[in-house]
Amino acid sequence: MQYQDDFTGARSGAGARVGFYVHLTVYLLVNALLIGINLGTSTQHLWFKWPLLGWGVGLLAHAIVAFALPRRERTGRRLAREKMRARASESR
Repeated sequence: MQYQDDFTGARSGAGARVGFYVHLTVYLLVNALLIGINLGTSTQHLWFKWPLLGWGVGLLAHAIVAFALPRRERTGRRLAREKMRARASESR
């Protein structure tokens, strides 16, 4: 049971990371296209920075969810297991 929980968690975390890398690739390609369009049509008004910034905030949130939160979740599960073991040893 423990192995299955760990495997499921690892697989979920890996899927989140792959999703982030796909998101990052699309972000870079689309924004490179937007920069090219903006600089090709008008150098007086640089509007490409707004979608770059707005989408960048979403990308940052995706990175936090994909990389920072799974560690916190694993720590929570580990602490819960330790607490359950402590209770089981107290009841003996």
